[in-house]
Amino acid sequence: MALPTPHGTPDDRPAVSVPPRLARCLRDQLASVAEEVEEEIRRQVPDYAQPGESVDGRLRTGVVQALTLFVDRVCDPDDRSDAIAATYYEIGWNAALAGRSLDALQSAVRVGGLHAWRRMGRTADELGLDPALVSTLGELAFRTVHEVTEAAAAGYGEARLSDSEELERRRRSLLDALLGEPPAPMEAVRQLAHGARWTVPERVAVVVFAGEPYAEGGDERKPYVNGGDAGEPFAVPVGALADLRAHPPRLLLPDPEGAGRFGDRALGLASRGRPAALGPTVPLAAAARSLRWATRALRLAERGVLPGQGLLRCADHLSTLLLYDDEALLDLLAARALRPLDAVPEAQRARLRETLLAWLLGGGNVPEVATRLRVHPQTVRYRLRQLEKLFGDALNDPGSRLELILALRSAAD
Repeated sequence: MALPTPHGTPDDRPAVSVPPRLARCLRDQLASVAEEVEEEIRRQVPDYAQPGESVDGRLRTGVVQALTLFVDRVCDPDDRSDAIAATYYEIGWNAALAGRSLDALQSAVRVGGLHAWRRMGRTADELGLDPALVSTLGELAFRTVHEVTEAAAAGYGEARLSDSEELERRRRSLLDALLGEPPAPMEAVRQLAHGARWTVPERVAVVVFAGEPYAEGGDERKPYVNGGDAGEPFAVPVGALADLRAHPPRLLLPDPEGAGRFGDRALGLASRGRPAALGPTVPLAAAARSLRWATRALRLAERGVLPGQGLLRCADHLSTLLLYDDEALLDLLAARALRPLDAVPEAQRARLRETLLAWLLGGGNVPEVATRLRVHPQTVRYRLRQLEKLFGDALNDPGSRLELILALRSAAD
């Protein structure tokens, strides 16, 4: 994506050292300031006054992402990353496609920037910071507003000259190339990305959503897409590639762990409360793996193996994903490892499985196992004697203990 070069401001930025306590306060206040900024934009800019429109989600996600990048710039003035310009460039692009006027867009940027600065100034005053520092921060803040206003205008202008349907087609082709197996050669990806006006990142992650894909033709399935007829519109975060017609619907997030671009709030707004899974962050060439793991996690959540509400992060459940990667093999392992339990009645079997897993995970600590199971320690010792008779030396063999933990974990799920 070609980014604009700001005009009218010198390249040198004021030297400033932000106290750590101010940086912490600014980051802690991001969520509340985002709500205030959105409300202020709706109050002062008529084009954004009506909630519930198809761009409503874009406004909210744009505000959150923009403020995060704004605070990053203030907290680290030496960072010359073009993340702010890239974000606002695409905000301008999307505003043009949505039929907004350039004046409304620039007014929204100025109003949001001014309100954010006022909040930052009050915070600096409350912390008793030096007025000279506050003045320098103000200069940096308004330079940033100038830069992003130009970036948004550049994105807006280019979008007005382009065919939006063709751009979406190119972006879907790019996404198909990135998520295909085997992946497309990097040279082909770069060419597709250039035509789709998308900056090629080093690392990506894929989000998949529960529910039906976007409906085409006479299909009466409920669409999960911006401006759809079913409930809240689907808000695609700025910079993401989306395929809402796929099954399951999916997003590809560039550099998801960099510059705070795709935090929980932005992704929560995108999902609108629908169950979703965020795949691990991987190199660009491995995007299909992130999709595969996210899809797997979503299916396990539907079965109750993993949490089924809100955004499910695969990075928090890697051991479970590994355990269920080959369920047929897992079933064979469980059947072999737990075969000694076949000799006891089913009613006792469940209690013994529960006790054995707690004992293995607790390092053989009987009081800890009793506390976890809410039974008397003597009950635990009685069950352990039964287990020793059934499993013998396997309980002391490291390899057998590992297999038992895997088998019991799958049985518990």
